[in-house]
This record gives sequence, structure tokens and C-alpha cells, in this order.
Amino acid sequence: MRTYAKPIAAVTGSLVLAAGLTACGGSSAASDEKTVTVYSADGLKGEAGDGWYDRVFADFEKKTGIKVRYVEGGSGEMVQRALREKSNTQADVLVTLPPFIQQAGSKGLLQKYTPRGADQVGGGDKASDGTWTSVVNNYFGFIHNKKELPAAPKSWEELLDAKFKNKLQYSTPGVAGDGTAVLIKAMHDFGGQEPAMEYLKKLQANNVGPSSSTSKLAPKVDKGELLVANGDVQMNFAQSRTMPNLGIWFPAKGDGKPTTFALPYAAGLVDKAPHTENGKKLLDFMLSEEAQREASAIGGGFPARKDVKATDAHAIALAKLLEGVEVFEPDWADIDKNLTTYVDAWKSATGS
Repeated sequence: MRTYAKPIAAVTGSLVLAAGLTACGGSSAASDEKTVTVYSADGLKGEAGDGWYDRVFADFEKKTGIKVRYVEGGSGEMVQRALREKSNTQADVLVTLPPFIQQAGSKGLLQKYTPRGADQVGGGDKASDGTWTSVVNNYFGFIHNKKELPAAPKSWEELLDAKFKNKLQYSTPGVAGDGTAVLIKAMHDFGGQEPAMEYLKKLQANNVGPSSSTSKLAPKVDKGELLVANGDVQMNFAQSRTMPNLGIWFPAKGDGKPTTFALPYAAGLVDKAPHTENGKKLLDFMLSEEAQREASAIGGGFPARKDVKATDAHAIALAKLLEGVEVFEPDWADIDKNLTTYVDAWKSATGS
């Protein structure tokens, strides 16, 4: 799905963060024609204002005069919020990880729009019906505390060791995109739903418990409160700028090869968006060569456009990180169709 780098530059422009919009709807957004509202999965906004979103939104506002109102949460959470607001749409642009972007499309939350530059995005990284396009590439992964656990675990089986009791946590499948990715990878690595659930049932003995947001786990790993957690390459590589104890790794099944899969940030124009034209302009800007060149050096990820080649130090480091890791392609159509079944099986297996 993608490779990632971390943010390095501070943003000089201003980002309009709609804190109030997070708590209550966004009535002001509907009346202000110089705004665009983004509902997004976490990971692309920097903890210190130095993430890809911070840079891109600031540059977009400077170029267009359009202020970005930003609301962040887990991928599933953002889709559910947009669904609740369907009769009174607040968001203009929705950005989530798979399979939630597919879910948004199948629930009629997105309208067709092909941003400029989308012709340079690979076929598997955009919807065939034109409802969404990846804007930053990324891969699923895990993190460990390099100080307390210098050598990353090699396998899923190692995580069953008693030393990880209450020192391991992963975000909630069905709510967080990266949490759902735990299910997807486990089902791939263990060869199906049943053996994956058998393993996750055993792992529950060490699991701290649910977390709606994957980004909240990295600080706990960095501080040593956790030894291991799930995440994704882009977000964790970006976070490691200010969290030096984070190490990224990919579990294998037994003594097999470590595996991962692409987990891009995919963006779509919300159906009946209050500021459709502004949403189109933002999507165009996110896929512009200017913004795509920042995906690695600033954003901790890889460009979604094939014609924009990342050659910065972060891109090189991330390419090395993925050496020897087998990248598989999930059956997203199956996952979209059966996600509720898989999540219910996980709940049953883990007692969650």
C-alpha cells in the first residue's frame, strides 16, 4: 500500500482547527463560503503542527484564501459521524483508511469526483467509480519500545509471552482503521478467520484493552507504559520525530517472512457537501505535485502519485525499513462486504 517518512519541517502558515466542530455540528461552516471541512482519520496532522496536513492546509489557505476546518478521529468513527449527518451534511472531504473508505462509498456518502493528478494514482489506490482517491501512501505495522525492548519481536507467537501482559495494546477493530488492519493481517497470516480468531483469543490475555484511536498508543509505547502496539508506518515514522523510543516492525507467522499490506489515506468528496467546489479545490491541491512532494519529507508517507518520486532521506530510510517484508493485497471487496461479520467474530473471540 505504501511507504512513509516522518515530518521534519515546522509549518509557518496557520491551520484553522475546528475544535468546536468536533463537539457539535458545524453550522458556521455552512454559512462561510471561504471554508472547507475535512473529516479525517488521525495520522497526517503533526503533534507539534509539523505534519503533512499542517503544511498542506496552510499552503492551500495561502493560495486560495479558503480556511480548512478539521475534525479528526478513527476511520470508522469518521464514517459513522458522516452517516449520522447525512440529512444535514457538515463535511466536505472525508479521508479514511481502507476498508472504511470503501464503506463510505457503499453507503452513499461520497460523490464522484476525479481530482487533477488522479490519472497518476495506481488503479488499486482509487475507486473504479471515481468516488475516492488515495492521497498519501502507507503500510500497516507495529511498534515497540526500543529502550525497554531493544530487539523487536519477530512473530505473532512471541506476543503471547507473559512478559507482554498489560504491556501490549491494539486499537479497536471496526472503529480504528489500524485496528481493523490487525484483523486483516491476522486472517492473512494465519490462513483464515477461524485460526486468526483463535490466536487473538489467546492474545487477549496480554491486551490492555480497547482504544478508539491508534495514534494515542504511540506515546504510551515511547514512555514504556506499553512494550508493543499496532500502528502504521506513516504515522509512527512521523511520531518518532518527537518519540525517539519508537521502533517499527512487522510480525511474521512462526518462522515465516514478515508481512504487511498497503493502507493508504484515501480521500473523497462528501455527497451533498456544503462547500462542494471548495472540497474539489482541496482534493486537487492534495494531489498536486507540490503537496505530493511533501508526503515523504514532511508527512512520513509516500506519494500517492506514481510520477512523483520520493528521494529524500526519509524515503530512503522507509524503503530500507520495508526490505525483506512481503507485501500482500487484501481482498477489499470481501472485507467491505463481510466487515461486520469479522468484527463480530473478533468480539466473540476476545470478549470485547
